[in-house]
This record gives sequence, C-alpha cells and structure tokens, in this order.
Amino acid sequence: MLRFWIFGFLFCFPMIAASGSACGCDSPELAEAFDQLYNFNFPAAHATVDRYIAGHPQQPLGYAIRASAYLFYELDRLGILESQFLISDKRIGDKKTTMLKPDPEVRAKLLRALNDAESRSTTALARNSNDREALFAMTIVMGVTTDYMALVEKHQIASLSPAKRSNSYAQQLLKMNPPCYDAYMTAGLSEYMVGSLPFFVRWFVRFDNVEGNREQGVKNLQLVSRDGLFFKPFAKILLGIIYLREKKPREAEKELEELAHDYPSNPLFRKELAKLSTQAGGGGSRN
Repeated sequence: MLRFWIFGFLFCFPMIAASGSACGCDSPELAEAFDQLYNFNFPAAHATVDRYIAGHPQQPLGYAIRASAYLFYELDRLGILESQFLISDKRIGDKKTTMLKPDPEVRAKLLRALNDAESRSTTALARNSNDREALFAMTIVMGVTTDYMALVEKHQIASLSPAKRSNSYAQQLLKMNPPCYDAYMTAGLSEYMVGSLPFFVRWFVRFDNVEGNREQGVKNLQLVSRDGLFFKPFAKILLGIIYLREKKPREAEKELEELAHDYPSNPLFRKELAKLSTQAGGGGSRN
C-alpha cells in the first residue's frame, strides 16, 4: 500500500506549460521564488513570496507556494529527498527511517499557510467555480497536505483523501479551454501511482479519470518536462526517480545532468549525479 507514495511529494508542484495565465498565474515574482527554491535558497524564496503576498494579500496562490516552500525545506532537512530514500518503499513507510523529527515550528507555519490559501480559494470558488488560480492553489494545497502526511508524519493511508482531492482539482483544470497544462503533473502522478499498486488494492483506490496506466503517466510527465514553464525541473526530478526505480540509469542520469547544469547552487542534484556516475563506473547496470 505504501508503494510509490514518494510521487505524492511533487503533487504540490504542478507544472505550467504553454502559459502561466492558463493556470491563473503569470507573476514574475513567483517564477523567481521557484527558481530560488530549486537552488535550495529557502530564505530567499520565502522573502520573494512574502513580497508577492504583500502586494496580493487576497490571492491564494502566494500562500500555497509559501506552504510548498516550508514542505520542501522539511523534506530536505529530514533527508527525504535523497535517492536512497525515494526509491525504497520500505524506507518511505518506516517511521524509524530517520533520527530527525518533524519541526513543530515549521509544521505550524505550514498549516497556517495552507489554511490561508484554502480560505481564500474557497471564497474565490464560491464566486466562480471555474476560477483558475483558486483551483490551481487548491491542487497545491491538497498536494502539500498529502506529502506532509505521507512522507513526514508517515500517515500514508490517511493521506489518500487529500491526494484524491488534489487530483480532482487538477482534472477540473484540464477540462478547461485552454486547459491548465500544469495539471498534467498531478494527473500523470496519479496514473503512475495507481498503476503501480497491487491489483487488489486498486479496487479500494479510486481517483477521478485515472485508469492506472503507468505508460500514460510517464507520457504526461514527459510533456511537462518538455514544455513546463515554472516547474519543469520537478518533472525531471520525478522522471529521474521513476527511471531509477525501473532500472534505467542512463535516463535518470540525463535528467540529473540537466538539473545540475540549470541549478548549480543546488547541492542535491550534484550529489545524486556523482553517486549515479560512481555506481555506473563501478559496474552498475547501464541501459
């Protein structure tokens, strides 16, 4: 049942392809915040998001991204972003995996940001059920909730509920004209995750418009990795994880090389690339 829950941590970073406005987001400040986040400069990312929120206090997206920054900081601090953690189902579900404990102060700030984003999204959706930014923000809110519950608090079963809600908001965005292409991230993740579950478990795990087609899930993620505007790197991270789990080190190495080149200040990309290169040089399997 725990299999592939790591893919949930990227629900909170849906991709924007084609144009940010298709998802109700075209802010240069938010693009800058994510660039800083990719480089693991969390203080700078928070400062940029704070400036955006100061100018747009009633817009939900800034608060959703603030919550994402708190989540990503905690995942990094706890070592959950390491490949040796991500590709092991046993480690994902093991409550004794790390000696570090969730930071209660970070948790409080994360929950407050989630509440701020959800309350503003709910207000906007009450006025217009097709408000793109509100739907996009709620996709992120439910994704961050999923990730924190499943990966930090280790409540994998309970995290199913927000995961389904995240997918539902993403599916609504995909039905619009033009569709919000960033939602293909969540849709692709849902397809791959459900398709990776044991057959008997699928009867109890139902996601809207998801058949459990792993190949289609990968295609959706590849679409985002090609055309993503703000969050293209996270599609590459996710594909890298999938390739490692499926014993395709060359494909994983290609994704890591591009990430390390584009985000030289991020030590994790360089570390994982060096690790993969060492394994290949020591006789690891290469496709």
